[in-house]
Amino acid sequence: MRRFHPLITGTLLLTAVGFFCRILGFFYRIFLSRTIGAEGLGLYQMIFPIHGIAFALCAGPIQTSLSRLTAASPEKGRAFLRVSLALSLSIALPLTSLIYTFADFLAARVLLAPECAPLLPALALSIPFCAIHACCCGYYYGLKKTAVPAFSQVVEQCIRIFSVLLIVHVCRTNRIPITVLLAVWGLLIGEAASAVFCLLVYGCSKPAATLQNTDTHISSYSRQTRKNTTHFQYSSRSTPPYTPDTSSTTPPSQKKSAHTPPLLLPLLTMALPLMANRLTLSFLQSLEAIFVPNQLLLSGLSRVESVSIYGVLTGMALPFVLFPSAITNSLAVVLLPAVSEAQAQNQPDKIERTISMALRYSLYMGILCVGLFTRFGPALGETFYHNADAGRFIQILSWLCPFLYLSTTMGSILNGLGKTGTVFIHHTVSMLLTLSLVLFAIPRWGIFAYLAALLISELVLAFLHIHALACEVPIRLPVSQGIVKPAFCLLVSIGMLEVIPNASYLPHLFPPVLIQSGILCLLYIGGLLLLHTGTVKQ
Repeated sequence: MRRFHPLITGTLLLTAVGFFCRILGFFYRIFLSRTIGAEGLGLYQMIFPIHGIAFALCAGPIQTSLSRLTAASPEKGRAFLRVSLALSLSIALPLTSLIYTFADFLAARVLLAPECAPLLPALALSIPFCAIHACCCGYYYGLKKTAVPAFSQVVEQCIRIFSVLLIVHVCRTNRIPITVLLAVWGLLIGEAASAVFCLLVYGCSKPAATLQNTDTHISSYSRQTRKNTTHFQYSSRSTPPYTPDTSSTTPPSQKKSAHTPPLLLPLLTMALPLMANRLTLSFLQSLEAIFVPNQLLLSGLSRVESVSIYGVLTGMALPFVLFPSAITNSLAVVLLPAVSEAQAQNQPDKIERTISMALRYSLYMGILCVGLFTRFGPALGETFYHNADAGRFIQILSWLCPFLYLSTTMGSILNGLGKTGTVFIHHTVSMLLTLSLVLFAIPRWGIFAYLAALLISELVLAFLHIHALACEVPIRLPVSQGIVKPAFCLLVSIGMLEVIPNASYLPHLFPPVLIQSGILCLLYIGGLLLLHTGTVKQ
């Protein structure tokens, strides 16, 4: 029986699990929005700058380094995992103690939101479990055993949702007030469950046999996507994963002693530059998340209004707009090793075709989402969140989609070409631009200035990525094929949808807006297939 390449099977598994977790997380967000309200969602969002910086210090870089070191020397994988766990926990535990002890100070002086103080102790307790989970995922990604990290995501999401539902039921039964703290406890319980699951699997598994040297780059991207999905990321951009140069892998002949110092040295050598990059980007994202609600105060809103609007935007509208990005995230996972392999084999034509394909499908999907969210944004906000502001924000943020998908796929290709420093600089420029607009434009124009800042910075990021690629490889994508044809298909599909009888007479198994959205997607895809078939025949 034919066996598929581990990269293909791993990517398909992660994509399927990613979609499943996003769907669970989507309904979980709807439940939270109706349970703790917009202000509660806003407060929940405001604690994640602390979480993001802690993750950048104790988990993310170590996970990526462990994944590559395990892929290069599978026979040392378990030893590398033990060293990584020791290093990660040696950072995570002091961070937990500091956040727990100085919660009031951090809330008032760093987050500029004293009302977040009761949430930080529970968040602090989740950091060691997050570190354990990240290290275990890095180990299994290095062995190309993607099933363990994938199922750990499912365990985390399911346990989190179940625990929150149980807490809500107990509170309502005993007439205990429900606060935003329940969401943070759900986060803690979910992280603890996933860490225990990974440790149990590791304890029951046998040491890995010696495998061929290979570099697996699924690890950092998948883990970061999972974080964007489960933690209601406060920006449309996620911190880009660092991708080491694929051309320099330590051969097995250069074996060292298995004692801790020789194993710790390569881990630190690889992790410290990663930590610097991620910490910089996490710091900029944190400043953005801290300043937005506080700058809204200067625009004339009250404290409750500013936190509520921030919660509607980041906890309701942005996750809705980012939901389709699961497809482009999966595409990016596939693109990175494919481009690296083509570069190693000196196949510029293959790289050109890959870039052209990524551009085309990113634009196809981005243009569809523009039409989908522009046409149905208000209805989606009212149907799922009972909030008119959420629908209005979804409608405006729809224009973010093409640039977001382009920057995701083009950034992955640049990483595959070894241009990780370039990608880091581009993201830094984009975040600094957003931060500047947040500081100077929001006090005058309010929340719409932040929406404009997200759109402008994502446009700049996509342009920088494409320009950097064009300097490396010729990019060929006719405007008619990438923009005109899909835009024409979208307009025709919307026109046809207007003359189709209303779906309200159908059985209410699904909201009418979902049925109409599905019809629009089918019409759009059918139109693209017809145009593509005609182009091929010509």
